[in-house]
Amino acid sequence: MATTITDSHNPFSLDPYHVSEEFGFILPAPLTELPPYYQPWMDIAQHVTELIYSHTLRSHILKMPLLNTQFLESHRELRLAHLALSVMTMGYVWQEGENDTVKMLPCNLAIPYWKVSQHLGLPPILTHADAVLANWKKRDPHGPFDMENLELLVTLPGGDSVRGFFMVTLLVELAAVPAIKSIPLVINGVQCGDAETVTRALEEISQAMEGMTDALKLMHAYVKPEVFYGIIRIYLSGWKDNSSMPAGLVYEGIQAEPMEYSGGSAAQSSLLHCFDELLGVKHEENCGAFLTRMRNYMPSSHKRLIQDISLQPSLRGFVQQEASELLTEAFQLCVTKLTALRSYHINVVSRFITVPAARARQLRSQGNSSQEETVSRAPTALEETGTGGSGIMSFLKTVRDRTRDISMPLDNRAMQKSTNGARPQNTQYTTHQKHLQSNTL
Repeated sequence: MATTITDSHNPFSLDPYHVSEEFGFILPAPLTELPPYYQPWMDIAQHVTELIYSHTLRSHILKMPLLNTQFLESHRELRLAHLALSVMTMGYVWQEGENDTVKMLPCNLAIPYWKVSQHLGLPPILTHADAVLANWKKRDPHGPFDMENLELLVTLPGGDSVRGFFMVTLLVELAAVPAIKSIPLVINGVQCGDAETVTRALEEISQAMEGMTDALKLMHAYVKPEVFYGIIRIYLSGWKDNSSMPAGLVYEGIQAEPMEYSGGSAAQSSLLHCFDELLGVKHEENCGAFLTRMRNYMPSSHKRLIQDISLQPSLRGFVQQEASELLTEAFQLCVTKLTALRSYHINVVSRFITVPAARARQLRSQGNSSQEETVSRAPTALEETGTGGSGIMSFLKTVRDRTRDISMPLDNRAMQKSTNGARPQNTQYTTHQKHLQSNTL
């Protein structure tokens, strides 16, 4: 999108934050192999699923050599190493399910994992940045970026559904790229008082948010709810706020005391954090604290972008001050689309977690311990929480409602410009809440 911004005082740019013009927060062209020295890692990481099913992953990891991380030179090498060590760690901890977890990660895995994590500013656990943003390749390098042409670099139990879960989430990230690219236009437009540029940029963001919702709908076509709930979900679970591992996990060779880390969560995606800071969404104390903590599970440059967006002049205040009908409509459309995205996410969670959880409880109450129904394999510790440790449905609904709260409905009488075209001063605008149509439960 072209812009007329001419501010000479360091205009806001995505360049310092390692955000790609083509891929947004997605790691462009992830490596598929590490230097030969690290082949012992890749030999295990690329066969984690088979080793879990044969109950031999732990024994293979215990025999693995302790490798020095000093030969990992590039950012992409570090990201692939973190991904490989992450899937090994999740498989090692959860190989036997929630009833036979481990208390210690062996030093030959824990020490290099910790060092790679420190280099990247990521925690030593599988994150959204690993499993989604850095875990893809094209089957045909010259083909399209779509479900048929995408493949995982490393995987976990769950077959086609685990591929579908991570790849659909990747496509949601890709759909957001036009919105990410428009954020500097909004910020610089507000700083320069350029309402026209801000309006166009907000319209672009709204369209991208709608594309994100459309991409999320693919989850129903590519992921089986019973497989996600009964098989995949435990391997995304962490050792914080998880009754299966109440003491956390000792990283041998790092420190003697156990450490706690949250599992993977959509809240670890930088996208919605950026939108919230840009639009001025304020979350309640508990939800806000959880979301803030999830920023520690993002690449440090992406976390810094969110923080820097929060320090910019208020977009919502600018919209109110300008009293432009087109600008207000564009702002309100963003709020509507973001609310709709969060409402649809609630529906997805209901289908993939709430409904299977109810079925699992029913089977247990009937004394049915058969493994014929996949949901019966699911860990009971996660029934009411997300893999990140939050109370899933209440959390998502509260976050959705706080988004809706920033609505700024049009009031044409209050929006009237004065006859000479000057900006009205001290005008009071109505603040009644407009009801937004959304796909709620």
